[in-house]
Amino acid sequence: MTKDFSSVEKKLNLKFKNKDLLIQAFVHRSFLNENPDFKIFHNERLEFLGDAILEHIVTEYLYKKYPKEPEGELTIWRAALVNTKMLAKVAEELGFNDFLLLSQGEAKETGKARHYILADSFEAFIGAFYLDQGLEKCREFINKNLLKELPEIIESGIYKDSKSHFQEKAQEKRGITPTYSVLKESGPDHNKRFVVGVFLGRELIAKGEGLSKQEAEEEAAKNALGKKEWQ
Repeated sequence: MTKDFSSVEKKLNLKFKNKDLLIQAFVHRSFLNENPDFKIFHNERLEFLGDAILEHIVTEYLYKKYPKEPEGELTIWRAALVNTKMLAKVAEELGFNDFLLLSQGEAKETGKARHYILADSFEAFIGAFYLDQGLEKCREFINKNLLKELPEIIESGIYKDSKSHFQEKAQEKRGITPTYSVLKESGPDHNKRFVVGVFLGRELIAKGEGLSKQEAEEEAAKNALGKKEWQ
């Protein structure tokens, strides 16, 4: 490993007490397949933690910032802030691409596959930062680097993706908020495919497939809109 992680700290103007946590945020599972003696584990547990921290902070911010907005609208805005596309965009702006520890094969991948890895690394970084610095520092970081995107999201209406659209229609026409469930997973851990079902109550409306749960959910919502003719 030849990456200088102190430059990440310098770029972001922060200092980790535990440098291993910082490095772990960038370790993709595929890297360990080629470097089994590497002393630091991959970032998937940190990603799990960071996802929850991120959602908590964004939810609290929206709740306090927009006291008159209904829950449905806040849910849609939150989804637009924490989806793969947005997290990958922010991670790329922060220079995370330069610090990812990937297998040689994975390092050659670009486009959609890299976006998922970048988004996952952003969540893992939040998890690592939380463990190292606590919730308040995480809140400051997310306010500065992610929540700045919200005004443009609201103004441009780019949050109106299929999932958001289907939720609006389902609440309007049926008085139900859609739920999503993973029906099938396949492929190796570093390159999984997901089949997700979207439900209204107990009724399965449609299925979707993707390289991440989010992508599969979006595809399921798109298919559900077509099936219900709610376009």
